[in-house]
Amino acid sequence: MKKLIGSLVIAGIIVSCSAPKKEFTPIYSKADFEKEVNGKKTTLFTLKNEGGIMVTLTNYGAKIVSIFTPDKNGAMEDVVLGYKSIDEYVAGDAGQGAVVGPYANRIANGQFEIDGQVYQLPVNNHKACLHSGPESFYRQVYDAKEIQTADGPAVEMTLQSPDGQWGFPGNKNVKVTYTLTKDNGLKIDYEATTDKSCFFNLTNHVYFNLKGEGMGDILDHVLVVDANSSTAVGDSTLIPTGEIVDIRGTAMDFTTPHTVGERINDPMPQLKMGGGYDHNYILNKDQNGDEMTFCASILEPVSGRFLECFTTEPAVQLYTGNFLTGNIIGKRGNAYNYRNGMCLETQHYPDSPHHANFPNTLLKPGETLKSTTIYKFSVKK
Repeated sequence: MKKLIGSLVIAGIIVSCSAPKKEFTPIYSKADFEKEVNGKKTTLFTLKNEGGIMVTLTNYGAKIVSIFTPDKNGAMEDVVLGYKSIDEYVAGDAGQGAVVGPYANRIANGQFEIDGQVYQLPVNNHKACLHSGPESFYRQVYDAKEIQTADGPAVEMTLQSPDGQWGFPGNKNVKVTYTLTKDNGLKIDYEATTDKSCFFNLTNHVYFNLKGEGMGDILDHVLVVDANSSTAVGDSTLIPTGEIVDIRGTAMDFTTPHTVGERINDPMPQLKMGGGYDHNYILNKDQNGDEMTFCASILEPVSGRFLECFTTEPAVQLYTGNFLTGNIIGKRGNAYNYRNGMCLETQHYPDSPHHANFPNTLLKPGETLKSTTIYKFSVKK
């Protein structure tokens, strides 16, 4: 593996999260997540490790509900945007902490072609299919169970999606495993198979705010992304043109540390089209391999909370909450306003079915999609 020490790109001392002085209790309980949705039971799972990290998950949409992590003084905070009950998740924004699939991000005109057959998908974002439509994986109830792995406690979630659901071909089987590792990483392993060829692009749409959810914007977060290039978009619909552009030296370049807000309002056309950062960053790695490498890091300078992202995926969608409007009320009762959270959605490129020069996303019968992303937490003192 290469470039796994992503923390070296920011000067400072990195220390592992130490356990808080007292047991931390969330403001919600397991009972708040126990309900029957679409004929299946939902619940809440809790993972803890000796490093002081606690993660809660629900099998509704295979969502990350909370990640509780200490700051440099040991004070715990929930650094993930979301809701405090299953009722709010069902009624509210589907993307909060969710596994997205079968195809994350945008597909132009809501359709693709395989072996001469055109498949029509839901159109829910301008003329495109975004995140597989308004229902897709993030509003499904997974079968789930707690397991113990060599890396730490885990929750294994499985879902069967029938042929033709939301227009996607094939009887599709998906497994998502969340593991809380001993070194304070939340490891997400994805697997998928299909009995008909189908385009796949799985990710997680978790929003981070290292100050704490509902505690203001993320413009002061210091960001690094290991990417020299991006897939250019043609207009504000954010559909890739197919062109790969060098972003070094521009307001989109995070190969060296910059705060999110430092250049977010730069007049650069690509940034103006996205209303800020909402772009596919091509990681500096073999685009057709599956090597685990450093993707990005985020530092919240006051708390010292530090997040590193590693992935086997070739790219990441950097999204800075440009469409958060205050209509989502989070777990502590605060509205999620403009740029109050940011996403690192590890992925293949948007609209890959229409661009032969992009890495392949077609999964065929007999093949197994495998992908891993790790969000690792520590503090800088």
